[in-house]
Amino acid sequence: MTTQKTISPVDGSVYVEREQADAAQVEATLERAVAAQRSWREVPLGERARLCSAMVDAFVARRDELAEELTWQMGRPIAAAGGEIGGFEERARTMIGLAESALAPIELPGKPGFTRYITREPLGVSFIVAPWNFPFMTAVNAIVPAIMAGNSVILKHSAQTPLCAERIQQAFDEARVPEGVFQYLHLSHEATEALIRDSRIKHVSFTGSVGGGEMVERNTAGRFIATGLELGGKDPAYIRADVDLDSAIEGVMDGAFFNSGQSCCGIERIYVHREIFETFVERAVAWVKQLRLGNPIDPATTLGPMVKPAAADFVRGQIEEAVTAGAKAWIDPGDYPLSTPGSAYLAPQVLTGVDHSMRIMHEESFGPVVGIMPVDSDDEAVRLMNDSDFGLTAAVFTRDIAAGEAIARRLEAGTVFTNRCDYLDPELAWTGVKHSGRGCSLSRLGYETLTRPKSFHLKHG
Repeated sequence: MTTQKTISPVDGSVYVEREQADAAQVEATLERAVAAQRSWREVPLGERARLCSAMVDAFVARRDELAEELTWQMGRPIAAAGGEIGGFEERARTMIGLAESALAPIELPGKPGFTRYITREPLGVSFIVAPWNFPFMTAVNAIVPAIMAGNSVILKHSAQTPLCAERIQQAFDEARVPEGVFQYLHLSHEATEALIRDSRIKHVSFTGSVGGGEMVERNTAGRFIATGLELGGKDPAYIRADVDLDSAIEGVMDGAFFNSGQSCCGIERIYVHREIFETFVERAVAWVKQLRLGNPIDPATTLGPMVKPAAADFVRGQIEEAVTAGAKAWIDPGDYPLSTPGSAYLAPQVLTGVDHSMRIMHEESFGPVVGIMPVDSDDEAVRLMNDSDFGLTAAVFTRDIAAGEAIARRLEAGTVFTNRCDYLDPELAWTGVKHSGRGCSLSRLGYETLTRPKSFHLKHG
């Protein structure tokens, strides 16, 4: 067997070691999942809801323990880690509540001599590949609706956050959900690809990099199965001249720096109307300077390390390249003693004098840095916001809601906001365009990718 190690970004220590599943374990897991799904699909929806709700109860009962483990595994400050548990609960309970209407048969108007309706049938075994950055919330987006729809689930979590898969399993077990309905595997990349190719897998949900999404497409090619791919972003925000500046600064800067910028829907590009550009930058820099970079176990820390030193060095490289090309860096890294090359701890940074020829403005950073550009009009802002290979979310900050909505309609993104950002409402469809992926999770529409329609055309005898 192969051992995988989770290196904690907190102090560089080995926090978790786990044996990866071998071929026999994978086969046994698949057999249990297939057998369990045959029975589970016949369980009444109300009973599925009761069991999934009991799972959520068991999960949130360990909030403090889960939050601390999360901090050690991926570095989120302990003061914010509990929000992950709350997000898991909100999304799970929302999808449980939406299941009855989303999965209800569609009754068609009467036709003499016929009965006609459409049902939503489960697909079978759903394979879910979850990331480390929001390890509970991204996983639950697919797990709960898949199971509520009558599928069984096999979860492969990131090697950075293996305990997250185990804690979800623990909650399902405590809720007495039938064996095999939910399972997890710790897998190598090669074993993950092999499992995706297995004919018993009928649905794949993947959250991660564009390269990872391409891997899923390669391995599902010719199988004609459902896939859901959330592949990141380079999400923009536009600050109009009429904005409530206090609210805009707090909202957009938190959207850029929460979780050390390691959010697929975090703000990475800001466009500000020239009339207020200098004021905005001055206040944005002041906001960033109040962040406290430090050990995330300390409740006073507001900016933790990135997930690993290589990720921090990647962002350092983007920043250095932009500065060399003429950008202005407003934060002195020397003010942050923990932030040194080769460390997972990275000083936050605000850049101006940037343009779209720089990687910092078109390549996903996934770190605590944001580039800010002035614009002279709504049209210019829209053009620059859409000038991206990604399209997950986009935000407009303005006092004129009608104007904000009109701008939002022109933006190439799966979710558009006014006066907020970096947020997921589980009653709305979560989806992306361009390299941000395809498919849909959450909302009533999320159930459509986890089921297939079956039409009944019954002629009376």
